[in-house]
Amino acid sequence: MMAGSVTLTMRSLGHLGHHIRRASSVGLGIGKTPTTQCGSLQRRRLATAGSTPCNWRVGDHYFEIRSEDAWLQFDYVWLRDSCRSAASFDPKTSQRIVDTASIDLNLRPADAKETDGHVFLTWPDGHVTSYSLGWLVDHSHGSQRQAAVQPRALWNRGVYEAARVQSARWETIMSCREELRRFLRDFLLYGVAFVEGVPATVEATQALSERVSIIRETLFGRVWSFTSDLSRGDSAYTNGALDRHTDTSYFHEPCGVQVFHCLKHEGTGGRTLLVDGFYSAQKVLKESPESFELLSRVPITHENVEHTGAHRNHMVGVGPVLSTHPWNNELYMIRYNNYDRSPIDTAPQDVIKRWYQAHRLLTDELRKPENELWVKLTPGKVVFIDNWRVMHGRDSFTGLRQICGCYLPRDDVHSTARTLGLLA
Repeated sequence: MMAGSVTLTMRSLGHLGHHIRRASSVGLGIGKTPTTQCGSLQRRRLATAGSTPCNWRVGDHYFEIRSEDAWLQFDYVWLRDSCRSAASFDPKTSQRIVDTASIDLNLRPADAKETDGHVFLTWPDGHVTSYSLGWLVDHSHGSQRQAAVQPRALWNRGVYEAARVQSARWETIMSCREELRRFLRDFLLYGVAFVEGVPATVEATQALSERVSIIRETLFGRVWSFTSDLSRGDSAYTNGALDRHTDTSYFHEPCGVQVFHCLKHEGTGGRTLLVDGFYSAQKVLKESPESFELLSRVPITHENVEHTGAHRNHMVGVGPVLSTHPWNNELYMIRYNNYDRSPIDTAPQDVIKRWYQAHRLLTDELRKPENELWVKLTPGKVVFIDNWRVMHGRDSFTGLRQICGCYLPRDDVHSTARTLGLLA
């Protein structure tokens, strides 16, 4: 077994040092270290403060990096497949060139060496792949398990109001990239963000939305404007109160972002309700992990059936109430809509009984007054809502109330955020 010694510095790795420290104290589920014999693993210590001594070795099955008390393992096929050399990866298109199916599944490097924080692996065919140790740590399974895919600030009404999140301004966000970046930063953190000073027109609302992302066209069109005239077969087209919910739960992939702008209201009531579903789900996880697990495992069917005027639609979407990433159990989507939920026929009756109990626990948490943020939307004030996280509802109202808005694809909103240097 080939082995060596390097030193990872917290300064050079930045936030990666955090992953290394956490990996040493949290079980990573990566199995035991292979018992194959290896050479002497002598550590080279630097006098610089804040450095972390690190050993590496080439085992029978994995290339391994040791930092403090944790071994991070990297499969050899994965290492060859992830090579970023010009012969394996096109930097102009950011696309893989190497044919994964042509890699020997029993591949091992013929040689390995380390220079200035980079490991160089020579494969049997003579190809050389180099990796910075920081890059390997950042892409290790342990790092991915410990790191949230997207940083979030979970909130109830008190937390959100104490944060004093500032609304973006129309005249600034439409021309200033930094204002757009700040707006998206707040949106990603809280799942909701506002823009004020917007002209009270459908056209201005569309222009603002397209500043953030392309628009997702649905059965309601691209940009819609409606009143309580029941012109569509949806409870939103009434003047009644609406309980908290997420939209388009009847889509295979619910719309990622909801945009609302109240263009006119000649009456009373009609406040908008916002609830951070992730905050409530976190409460359920702490109180009853088995309920959280059940809500993330049982698929539920939602439907939209419409026979109104010229509109004929029958949409069906299936998914659990809570969707989590399988590698770290991080919650990334809530599909919660009691209006559109179909009879549950996707689980046996004994499971369904427990599902209702878990659903009640989540609903009780969502309906706690301290978790409700009520906002009065007025002409000029546009709200962007993360439809995979923050639920919305409304008060009943009187008089003419005209709302316009649209849906945005989550992928494209996050793409805009990433191009501005945000983690999404």
